[in-house]
This record gives sequence, C-alpha cells and structure tokens, in this order.
Amino acid sequence: MNRRAFISLLGGAAAWPVAVRAQPTMPVIGLLGVTSPDTNVDRLRAFHRGLKDSGYVEGENVAIIYRWAENQIDRLPALAADLVRRRVSVIVAHNSSSAPVAKAATTTIPIVFAVSEDPVRLGLVASLARPGGNLTGINFFSGELGGKRLEFMRELVPAAMRVAVLVNPTNATSAAASSKEVEAAARHLGLQIQVIRASTGREIDAAFAAFGREPPDSVYVAGDAFFTSRHVQLTHLAARHAIPATYGNREITEAGGLMSYGTDRSDAFRQMGVYTGRILKGEKPADLPVVQSTKFELVINAQIARMLGLAVPPSLLAIADEVIE
Repeated sequence: MNRRAFISLLGGAAAWPVAVRAQPTMPVIGLLGVTSPDTNVDRLRAFHRGLKDSGYVEGENVAIIYRWAENQIDRLPALAADLVRRRVSVIVAHNSSSAPVAKAATTTIPIVFAVSEDPVRLGLVASLARPGGNLTGINFFSGELGGKRLEFMRELVPAAMRVAVLVNPTNATSAAASSKEVEAAARHLGLQIQVIRASTGREIDAAFAAFGREPPDSVYVAGDAFFTSRHVQLTHLAARHAIPATYGNREITEAGGLMSYGTDRSDAFRQMGVYTGRILKGEKPADLPVVQSTKFELVINAQIARMLGLAVPPSLLAIADEVIE
C-alpha cells in the first residue's frame, strides 16, 4: 500500500461504522490523536507493527476507531467522550495532551499512552513500576533531552550566544518542562535564551518575522506534536531567514531541518502497539510497568549545514546516527 493510500485509510477510518469494519466479537481500539493522520503515518505504521507482534491485525481480528483533533486541543474531551460512549476495548492516547484527557474521560477502560514527560508528574500513574489504575504506556522523553540537544547545537554553531526557544503554550505542561530544561542548560553553557510561544501557523510566521529585526544565533524548537505537524513551515522559515535550528525528532530533519536529537519515536510507538495487544489479551494496565525509551538518535542534515555555511565537526559526525547528504 502506498503512502497516499495509507493516509486515506487512516483519515477515513473514523467515519466508518464499527459494524461495517468488524464483527460484533471483534475488539475495538479507540485512538485519540492531537494532530492528523498525514503527520503520523510512520508512527502509526510502527504502532500497527507492535499490534501485529502481539497477534492483532486491523480489519482481521481487531478494529480501530481513529479520532483526530487536527491541532485543536479543545476538541479532545469531546473526542474522548465519544470513544467512551462507543465502549471501545482500549483507548490509545497519542501524546501528552491526549493522555490526561483520556484519563479524565474514564476510570474503567484501559488506556495506553505515549507521553514525552514523566507520567508520574503528569498524574497519569502512581509509579513507573506499578502504574495502578487503568493507564500505562511509554515515556519517550522530550524535555529531559533538551540540555543535550542544546549542547549539540552549540557544538555545531560554536559562535551562537543567543537562542530563541519556540514552545507551544496550549501544551502547557510540555512547554514548561522544555523551558525549564533549556534554561538550566543555557546557564551552564553561558547562553542567553528567549522563550517564544506559538500555537498556530500564523504565530509561527510572526515569530520568524520578529527574528528579521534582531535574529537569534539559533532556534531551539521544543518537541511537540503541533510543531511536528508544521515541519514544512518551520524548515522553510528557518532556511529563508538562514537561522540554524534544532528539533526534537528526525521527521523534521528529514524534511529539511538542520539537526534533531530525540527518542526513536517509531520504536516507542511500536512498543505502544505491543502493550495494546497485551491488554487486549487480558493483561491489566496496573500490572504493566511504564516503558521508558532507551533509543535516542542524533540526525544531522549536512546539506542544510552547507547551505548555512556551517562545517559539521568530526566529533558530531562520529556520534551521529544518521547524516543526510
């Protein structure tokens, strides 16, 4: 199946009546996503691989109802309530914004989450080893890696002193965690930072327009599903203004970003699929420890570096998981 067909399949699935897609005895997964299917194709493929590893294939012995908020976080409660009304077997909460909403919607339906911050601090589980309640999942980190990401950027752009940090204020918990981590790292590295908030495409445009008057030496884009969905806009603006930028996941670097450092998201979503399958087989979320990602990847786009007049130092080339030429 090609990429376009797969996107159409995921996007249209939400409108299909369950009775058409599944027999009455077939378990149903409800997937609660913040962005849209076209920005999550690779991650959803990984989730399906994890399901298959656990013995489940969509359309054969399990059905999936997709609910996408299309970057409108205020839609999440109604979408979660719809999945609860449909009495799905498991709710899959796609990120740090959808997980708390799913938790508020039900105390009985099992929930598998993928979040970028400490799920204990988010109030999702009692502890990592013994989650308790009806939730468990994957912590793929984001803010916790901010300091290392800033170090890599400083190594690539040694003259950089002023860094603009772009965060999404609608994802308040994640934005606060990212800001705190980067501020601590910036003090250690002797950098000056300016936190800039953007939650719409127009606000991203406005942020870069302001850079034109007094451009920073580099831009740090916080790991956030919204920014991933705006990867084309972000990479085009960074190139237009000739500003080195660092990102939290490889998708943006592959789309024309300079550099990214973060969790291997595909592996995290595969593990989420495995956990979903185990719960469908009867295991309880309370008994499944939260998985903490251990695979991290540094990706450098050498072509963009050359365009910006940057020489990638051998020290970074030696540790990079991938260098895009």
